[in-house]
Amino acid sequence: MTIINLTSPGKTPAKGDWLEETYGSGRKFNYIYDPDMPWSEEEARNWRDVELDSTDWILPVTDHPQHAAYKTYRTKLRDWPSTSDFPDTKPTL
Repeated sequence: MTIINLTSPGKTPAKGDWLEETYGSGRKFNYIYDPDMPWSEEEARNWRDVELDSTDWILPVTDHPQHAAYKTYRTKLRDWPSTSDFPDTKPTL
């Protein structure tokens, strides 16, 4: 995943900056950065789907050094909507 700060290129995002996220699958999302804003369920599901898409490639690479960690992460992503943490706390790798 690559994040570009369109408001202040090359700088760390600050609240109110316009960002563009590009994922390995080529999918792009533009949004205004607000770390205090809670996610809607739809936004959380979209993020999760992009994460699953962008990590599909690792499953057949059984000798990847983080293969087991990615498998666990993907399981957490799939289970996340049914947990009490959804959509407030994203799973991490």
